[in-house]
Amino acid sequence: MRDRIETALLPHLDAAHNLARWLTGNSEDARDVVQDACVRALQFFDSFRGDDGRGWLLAIVRNSCYDFLRKHRRQKEMLGDTEEVDAAPDRQPNPEAQQMRSAEQRLVRECMERLPAEYREMLVLRELEEMSYKQIARVTGLPMGTVMSRLARARKRLQEALCQ
Repeated sequence: MRDRIETALLPHLDAAHNLARWLTGNSEDARDVVQDACVRALQFFDSFRGDDGRGWLLAIVRNSCYDFLRKHRRQKEMLGDTEEVDAAPDRQPNPEAQQMRSAEQRLVRECMERLPAEYREMLVLRELEEMSYKQIARVTGLPMGTVMSRLARARKRLQEALCQ
């Protein structure tokens, strides 16, 4: 049983934290949400059927995030202030190019943070976690057509925000 849990869940903790961070708005809340999601996953691990541990865990994380946001809505205005999102190290040796890249990443992050949570989650799952439409539909519990249209709207709104 322990091996099965480790194989199904542990490799996907980074993806779980990434999704939670984007939905909650900061790393501290994301850690709490992922911890809660892992407890839930362990409690209901017997109901896990299949080999897509990533999708199963991300669905639990998503639900935990929305539960967290509902509970804290009065304390924070819809996602509150956000922390810096850890950026991947830039391998370009040119400091000017690094500064430009950092500014671009900050702009994309800020524009994504202003999107509604349902659009942000679509972009995170598809573009950052590279999940298929089918996997996203399973994680979110939405029909495939809704996933596709929501993702298209999310991309369009992000593009409009970036062009302003």
